[in-house]
Amino acid sequence: MTADNQQPILGKDGASNGQHPLAKLNRLHFWLLLALNIIFLLAGQAAAVILGRFYYDKGGNSKWMATLVQTAAFPVLFIPYLFITSPQNDSEGSNRASFITVSVVYFVIGAMVAGDNMLYSIGLLYLSASTYSLICATQLIFSAVLSFFLNGQKFTALIMNSVVVLSLSTALLAVNDDTDMPSGVTKWKYVIGFLATLGASAMYALLLSLMQLSFQKVLKKETFSVVLEMQIYTALVATGVSIVGLFASGEWKTLQGEMGSFTAGKLSYVMTLVWTAIAWQICSVGVVGLVFVVSSLFSNVISTLSLAITPIAAVVILHDKMNGVKIIAMLMAIWGFGTYLYQNYVDDLKARKAPSAVDDAPTESRSC
Repeated sequence: MTADNQQPILGKDGASNGQHPLAKLNRLHFWLLLALNIIFLLAGQAAAVILGRFYYDKGGNSKWMATLVQTAAFPVLFIPYLFITSPQNDSEGSNRASFITVSVVYFVIGAMVAGDNMLYSIGLLYLSASTYSLICATQLIFSAVLSFFLNGQKFTALIMNSVVVLSLSTALLAVNDDTDMPSGVTKWKYVIGFLATLGASAMYALLLSLMQLSFQKVLKKETFSVVLEMQIYTALVATGVSIVGLFASGEWKTLQGEMGSFTAGKLSYVMTLVWTAIAWQICSVGVVGLVFVVSSLFSNVISTLSLAITPIAAVVILHDKMNGVKIIAMLMAIWGFGTYLYQNYVDDLKARKAPSAVDDAPTESRSC
């Protein structure tokens, strides 16, 4: 990415050593860290979507429970957090925003995460896993637009191509003959699921951009622990909102009967929810990790790569139907992803050649 507007989000900002923590890594270690986050994101998201659809297919029907499990496993993040937390120096303390400001940021983002998760739960309830995943590819469209206004991302011909191709891919799904609709889903519910997933994709892109702004303007820390802090505290808020929604809606009264009628058995019901929760947290670590290492737009682009994994996994595991329209839509989405990825490659080459990209540090530029 270009050196002037797509450096790692916590780049040089006046800290005592003048360098981002990643600057201490050699290029091999940096790429290993990047690859690890990508694997977390792709594997976690694919597993979570498959398990979420499995929950609905086998008799689960609580949208608030499906929303709750997307953040409920956040305490597991305390394990890596305890190992990577680094001591703070005076310079970091003087640049830090007030406790109230940080709390407001966490609360607002956390509440938005809860709302976003509910929209995703509704979408997955009324759509097949493959259709749901393909619609989620629109995250890149929204992220490109929002990053242009909020994070200084430049539009190029290749990025514009990605936006147009992904838009056409989504339009194809909108006019699909719906032969793969889950059992009991009407045409109207399919439309609701389509719009809910589209809205969730837009909100998700907004969340990534807001996280990037929060790292830059509010948190102003140069330790990787801030990434997990963001995830832990926003997930705490989102979990609290989801629990309130579960009880306020009265869905908690149906959970015992839902477990008893789960066609795969009670143990399978519990394990499905547990592993769904863990998978979402693995995905979240990858998402926020990529935001920290590179940018919100790059993180969102990598998340769209799951469209090449989840639909195929859904066909194999859940026996989703892949008609001609969906196959064309998937190929178009992959093409849109590929053109944006090539733009990243071109920008990376330019950044390496530009003297300013080095930032006067002895190590190479960390832009990707």
